Amino acid sequence: MDFISPFVGISTHTALSLIVETSDFARFQTAAQYSAYLGLVPGEQSSGDTQKRTGITKAGNSHLRTLLIEAGHCYGRGRVGLKSKVLKDKQEGNSAKVIAYADRANDRLRRRFHKLAFRSSHNIAATAVARELACFVWGMMTENIA
Repeated sequence: MDFISPFVGISTHTALSLIVETSDFARFQTAAQYSAYLGLVPGEQSSGDTQKRTGITKAGNSHLRTLLIEAGHCYGRGRVGLKSKVLKDKQEGNSAKVIAYADRANDRLRRRFHKLAFRSSHNIAATAVARELACFVWGMMTENIA
């Protein structure tokens, strides 16, 4: 199992916290279940035919949720497709498959952040990116790398 720091915004402290506080990523059958465990999924108030979407549920591990949202803000910095020297150094030592997975994830999340931040606030964009980042982390830790 590779270390999960090849993502933008995830350094040693965040990676260690994710590993220690989640412990076994395989206990979640899907990435959506993992993001729900962190409280990063949108809530819903429904009655009959009426459905109203609310903000994130915040039902879960608040420490990990905070760390991932802070990591989500990092995607607002830099350009899509650009890999910084710091990120290259963090990715050193991982397999080519893991680096390719992380690069695809980083590009997708950067595009998503900029698209959402253009339409709404940076905080909403960072939270949405944090949810997807949690899914990518789950994929890497359970070796569901496509």
